[in-house]
Amino acid sequence: MSELTPTGNGERTADRSDQGSGLPATLRALKHRNFQLFFSGQLISLIGTWMQSVAQSWLVYRLTGSSLLLGSVGFASQIPVFLVAPLGGIVADRCNRQRVVIATQVASMVLALILAILTLSGWVRVWHIFVLAALLGVVNAFDIPGRQSFLVDMVGKEDLMNAIALNSSMFNGARVVGPAVAGILVAKIGEGWCFFANGVSYIAVIIGLFMMRVQPRHTAPKAGSPLRDIIDAFQWVRRTGPIRALLLLLGLVSLVAMPYSVLMPVFADKVLHGGARGLGILMGATGVGALLGALTLASRTGVRGLGRWVAYSCGAFGASLVLFSMSRNFWLSTALLLPVGFSMMLQMSSSNTLIQAMVPDELRGRVMALYSMMFMGMAPFGALLGGALADRIGAPLTVGIGAMAGVAGAFWFGAQLPKIRIEARRLIVAQEAAGGEPATEITAQLREE
Repeated sequence: MSELTPTGNGERTADRSDQGSGLPATLRALKHRNFQLFFSGQLISLIGTWMQSVAQSWLVYRLTGSSLLLGSVGFASQIPVFLVAPLGGIVADRCNRQRVVIATQVASMVLALILAILTLSGWVRVWHIFVLAALLGVVNAFDIPGRQSFLVDMVGKEDLMNAIALNSSMFNGARVVGPAVAGILVAKIGEGWCFFANGVSYIAVIIGLFMMRVQPRHTAPKAGSPLRDIIDAFQWVRRTGPIRALLLLLGLVSLVAMPYSVLMPVFADKVLHGGARGLGILMGATGVGALLGALTLASRTGVRGLGRWVAYSCGAFGASLVLFSMSRNFWLSTALLLPVGFSMMLQMSSSNTLIQAMVPDELRGRVMALYSMMFMGMAPFGALLGGALADRIGAPLTVGIGAMAGVAGAFWFGAQLPKIRIEARRLIVAQEAAGGEPATEITAQLREE
């Protein structure tokens, strides 16, 4: 398997010997050795991450029985992404991204092991969970833009779209296994062992990152101040209609519709009477749907129609979530979470693909930081609002109201598509980042849309 090598313009692409690797189109990014290491390590680590997510939610709910505190922990874990992600974007643009990701993975491992020790010893208190969740949020503020920007260093632009989709597939494959295992472990031996397993799982991805051989990026020296860099990125996004619309829709959905996942322990216990094991099944069902959505995107080889996919999948996400909020049958609710996960992942991954296809390399880290702010940074406000509202009007009505707002957002984005399509075509052609196709082929394809 050949390494990534620099081309004449400083990009890193696969040697032509990789073209005969025989991999199906859905898995073509795995012809790169670096991405193979990343994929295998992250798959193990992410199973542990999802185990900790479910176990932590159940631990908070067991200790407090409060929907408001469930939302508050979600707020504490994600608000640092909103506040600190711009700094993470600067670090991703100015520093060695491989070293950035290694550092964030080590920090995440340490935090998981601290939570495991506190829980297994019986010393854990709710304020411990809040502090550790907030610290993990700070780590994620550097990890997300660094990891998303690092994908292009691993596979080059020609396989970037497939790498994004496979990365989402990996995330959601772990989302299927992790919650199911966590539900069983929490019910049998408690939450602490889930936290310990997550801490140990980081060893795999850290070893994989150290084994990578990535060509150094050729970047011009950064003379401006970090604040100026942040302002430049905000101004570029504000002037760029397609990316601005994608980020606004992501922010809306994260604010009003995504809090359903924070309230899932309430649905599992009080609404559907499934307990900790039921929580694992419900979260796993969402993961199955999301995995199918990511694999659907991975099978694509171009960007034609992705804008419409974003609009349609956002509408389907909201509509499925409305039906879920109305269900009182456990297995019907489980089935409804399949289209919820499928459409949610199609929207998120399609948005990520389009943004990375349009953004210049010199802005990639900072723009992906803004993506992180909208995707994860808005979620804590939604979690806090959703938790407070659920305490007053109940979790089902709270989720239903947010889902209908998401449907409204889908209609708004669909109305914007005719206005932003021409600019999107120009940006994608300029970056030559649509599935590795020559710019002339990209242009012809997009004109058919």
